Amino acid sequence: MDKIVELHADDLDVVVQPAVGWEDLRTYLADYNLMFGPDPGPGACIGGMVATSCSGTNANRYGTMRENVVSVTVVLADGTVVKTKRRPRKSSAGYNLTNLFVGSEGTLGIVTEVTLKLHVKPRFENVALISFPSLTGAATSVADFVQEGLQLNAVELLDEKMMHFVNYSGQSETRYEEAPTLLLKIGGSSQETTDSVTKTVRAIVKRNGASSFKFAASEEEKFQLWNARKVCLWSSIQYGKEQVDPNILVWTTDVAVPISRFVESLEATKAEMEKSGLVASIVGHAGDGNYHTVILFTEEQRQIAAKLVEEMVDRALAVDGTVSGEHGIGVGKKEFLVNEVGEDTIALMRKIKFAVDPHKILNPDKVFAIDPVNDRSI
Repeated sequence: MDKIVELHADDLDVVVQPAVGWEDLRTYLADYNLMFGPDPGPGACIGGMVATSCSGTNANRYGTMRENVVSVTVVLADGTVVKTKRRPRKSSAGYNLTNLFVGSEGTLGIVTEVTLKLHVKPRFENVALISFPSLTGAATSVADFVQEGLQLNAVELLDEKMMHFVNYSGQSETRYEEAPTLLLKIGGSSQETTDSVTKTVRAIVKRNGASSFKFAASEEEKFQLWNARKVCLWSSIQYGKEQVDPNILVWTTDVAVPISRFVESLEATKAEMEKSGLVASIVGHAGDGNYHTVILFTEEQRQIAAKLVEEMVDRALAVDGTVSGEHGIGVGKKEFLVNEVGEDTIALMRKIKFAVDPHKILNPDKVFAIDPVNDRSI
């Protein structure tokens, strides 16, 4: 199930099987000057990306999987094979079944084929790495980019702890300033457009106290600068095992908030992490208000880590945010999902689940408890 079935370059879509890796797809499309928008962590496959409606560093420009999946072919619990729609981007024919399955985490059907929306690669793209003396300056700059209406291809935020982990690991050839950092992709159809946006970005970050602004001068430098973001998780694990405890555990989770509440949410989460005594860091797909925490802890510290996650989620909900921007619900965030959408909405989800899977055999008790009184996953 790992084949690229058919490319329709003129229509900007491609049909793939679920075990195709997004990195393999990226390599394949490069020969056609095309790209697939979402770019999550290394190793992700299209099927899993559909299941969680993930996104990645390019979400600021290209959106999540929901915006990039045209249709899916799904096998239901009784063996029925359903294709949710045909290839046109625009269709008002019937229910939007595609989005019913995207993000359903395997609870409604087994995805066997996916038609994906593609994009023409930007003709010109700059990569910038901007350091700040404070997390507030970096986060405020992100909010200002949005208010200014800038079309940035990617906006990533890494706090000073994460920059330290990346340097420590040596997984990137570049040594970075260990300060709150923004990584930006600034692209467009002409160099003039790209330069104009870059000029505005410079003005905004200068106003917010940026301490350094570095541009990639070559394709290799672009790769090296952006590599800081791609090695975050593995760098954190390496640091934890070598500097904290050989049996270190890692809890990585995410929330998303309205961009107007991004700065305060980020600051509060950072403050709570520092108070906890745990080694923890923040990274984020900051352009759409989505950020992640990477918490290192020992088994004895599990409850402290769990409390940090609970407080982070509660703060997000308090400002009309969501308990997960892209990681999904699974088992760990079921109770938080109830707090976000309410019991009546969960009851509706159960009705949909039972309609397509009456014997409850597909990934039971994920996303929500099938039986609210007797949750078998606990």
